[in-house]
Amino acid sequence: MNQKSTSWAQVDEFGRLVLPPEVIAQYGLDHGAQIRIDQADNFIRVHRPTSHLAKVYIEPTNKCNLTCSMCMHRTWDEPQGEMSWEVFTSVLESIIDLPDIPKIFFGGLGEPLSHPQIISMISQAKAQQTQVELITNGTLLDENCARQLVSNGLDRIWISIDGASPESYADIRLGAALDEVVDNVRTLKRLRSGGHFPKPEIGIVFVAMKRNIADLSAVIRLGRKLGAKQFLITNVLPYSAETQAEILYQRSLRNITYLPSIWFPKLNLPKMQMDDYVRKSFFEALNSGCNVTFTGHNLGGTNDVCTFIESGSITVAWDGNVSPCPPLSHNHLSYLHNKPHYSRRYILGNITESDLFDLWNDSEYVAYRQRVQQFAFAPCSACGGCDLSESNEADCYGNTFPACGGCLWAQGVIQCP
Repeated sequence: MNQKSTSWAQVDEFGRLVLPPEVIAQYGLDHGAQIRIDQADNFIRVHRPTSHLAKVYIEPTNKCNLTCSMCMHRTWDEPQGEMSWEVFTSVLESIIDLPDIPKIFFGGLGEPLSHPQIISMISQAKAQQTQVELITNGTLLDENCARQLVSNGLDRIWISIDGASPESYADIRLGAALDEVVDNVRTLKRLRSGGHFPKPEIGIVFVAMKRNIADLSAVIRLGRKLGAKQFLITNVLPYSAETQAEILYQRSLRNITYLPSIWFPKLNLPKMQMDDYVRKSFFEALNSGCNVTFTGHNLGGTNDVCTFIESGSITVAWDGNVSPCPPLSHNHLSYLHNKPHYSRRYILGNITESDLFDLWNDSEYVAYRQRVQQFAFAPCSACGGCDLSESNEADCYGNTFPACGGCLWAQGVIQCP
């Protein structure tokens, strides 16, 4: 999964690009679909059409058994609960008749493995012949749970590990012990079937902060020993004024390196060995005031790109409310440029009252997805100079709710699996 592959297309006698059927199906390139194309010197980038529903985030619960130091729960006052079987069934019934069953990802603001019916949810999701993933803090991943995840065909499990020593881990994941989580992952690894691609595939998520960034390389080494095939590193989003002191991206929001523009000199960097001879000069080049391209890939290409829109995803919260993405599924306060930024949730409807595909195809929501893909929002994440940047209600370009200019997911700063 998520591996790079190569296909060949042809240009017919009318100058039309003819793509392989499997590519058309995978990316929803149906007849009449509107497709965004970005042009570069030697290639074009074809985006998934916003009409293609490819992934559903399901939040089994927003309750958690931990009180992590950087979590939204510490400053949050929304109701907490667990997804009912009625709500979950409504999700499956909405997607079962689709020509392409979307991937299902179990995760959200709570701990999915704490839901009493999570194994049954995974089993029913896998019965739809689709890919199923789950993210967990690993504390509830005992041997019985691991056996059931394996036997029910979970495709990938993401484990949150934010420290490489018991002390640094416990400093962040309050209420958890690193040794216990590592033992749980080892048990899961042992219980998987043999072969080159055992399931579930193991991934590691690391939330980078000043207090733990020195542990990153050790976490990667630990993850490799545990059989991890993927690592996802994300910055911390400060939900409290105190957590602002932990961020590692303040300068990158305004750094020319990540801002593609015809006004800045262009710098093309090759692959180099990152040793003591090269490291200092390489990083000075990155901060030289040029727009940087690294081996043909412009580092500004991650700016103003909504990964949720690009992946064709939608989110169903524990109470059945449907939103465009996990960040818009709950009201929350965070901090941007040392100022509070209030994000009001955007609810498209409830899955028990409306079909998921009907909500997806609602004309207002279709227009919103197209607006987000174009990303014609004010650059609040780089500017943040006016009061409008303190919420997602509106911006100085005239965009109304939800205005996404202050979203750090769209700037490649915050990442979700």
